[in-house]
Amino acid sequence: MKQTIYSHTFPNGLVLVAEPMAGVESAAFSLRLPAGCAYEPADRGGLAGLSCEMALRGSGTRDNRQFVTDLDNLGVERGESVSDAHTSFSGALLGRNLFEALSIYGDLIRQPHFPADELEPSRAVAEQELSAVEDEPAQKVMLELRRRQYPEPWGRPSQGNAQGLESSTLNDVRKFYARQYRPNGAIFGVAGRIDWPVLKDHIARLFGDWQPVVAAEPTEQPTRERIAQLQHESNQTQIGIAYDSAAYRDADYFQAWGSVGVLSGGMSSRLFTEVREKRGLCYSVYAAHSSLRDRGSVMCYAGTSAERAQETLDVTIGELRRLAKGIEAQELDRLKARIKSSLIMQGESSGARASAISRDWYYLGRARTLDEVGKLIDALSRDSINAYLAEHPPQRFTIVTLGPEPLEVARAVS
Repeated sequence: MKQTIYSHTFPNGLVLVAEPMAGVESAAFSLRLPAGCAYEPADRGGLAGLSCEMALRGSGTRDNRQFVTDLDNLGVERGESVSDAHTSFSGALLGRNLFEALSIYGDLIRQPHFPADELEPSRAVAEQELSAVEDEPAQKVMLELRRRQYPEPWGRPSQGNAQGLESSTLNDVRKFYARQYRPNGAIFGVAGRIDWPVLKDHIARLFGDWQPVVAAEPTEQPTRERIAQLQHESNQTQIGIAYDSAAYRDADYFQAWGSVGVLSGGMSSRLFTEVREKRGLCYSVYAAHSSLRDRGSVMCYAGTSAERAQETLDVTIGELRRLAKGIEAQELDRLKARIKSSLIMQGESSGARASAISRDWYYLGRARTLDEVGKLIDALSRDSINAYLAEHPPQRFTIVTLGPEPLEVARAVS
């Protein structure tokens, strides 16, 4: 069945991109606002997340409780998150309730109350999220890995830091909202049981008179030292390894992504087989592709005992280096089978499609249909991936370890 993706850019800069999906009763939306943690003042780490939490605590004619109740009555499965570039609000529900839900979110975006008596409860939520990182060593090491792999401010953790959260005031929240919750740079993705002309008119009524705001882009700083040891008294050691790769918008992205799919993904992947299954070195190991708008990376993790940490690091680096020698035909066949299954499931989920088309628009300035993605996957070959790996071998590693003893990193990357 032919897939059609519609798009419209309103005069204020807001982009609406939508994909009708035949045969589904659901609809979903994903709104990305240019209000990520990269836009926070340097001394206000966590302000983006705090502002997001405050926006949820009453808007338009609704207080905090009524906002939640009205969405629950509509059956909205909702979510919100903060990344380096965006604060995102999303929801999935029956298609017949979509417009009413969008109207509620229109109030949230344009008429938040920011009640003074909700600042401390909101701060407490943010501080709990920050504290949770300390209780999760694996997450802590990967957040530090990202900080050192990407230049400031793009590697910042969305959770912020204790000093930034404590220092943030209600005025800071309001200023951040006024500067970053804006139509220019915002992307609204909608998918499912929708009628495009009616949807476009509804979004125009909600957001057409929203005024754009001139806001400076973050100033990029040099990357930090790429090797770090975080002292942590434990019987375990957490290892994070990163290296440069293709960005999502690059022509070579699917070649890079395919190579990582061979490295990690399923129980037949190289890292699982060589590091965990054959040698029993660790209890968890994986690699995943990460992309900012203009640069990409591969982020790897291994969790192991302190006694076997050095060997785990050495073997994992060895597998990354071995990847440069190329992949085998059967590895590609398994990868394609797994990806095709994922695409089929995504095609049945309005939420997945709303998120995907809004993400595509941010990175590419357009949205890909699943058919187009399928063709890109079909075009992957052993020769094309191996040619990419020969030209772009895993190298120049960023390594962060967290454990009782430092590891010999120079030996691992020599």
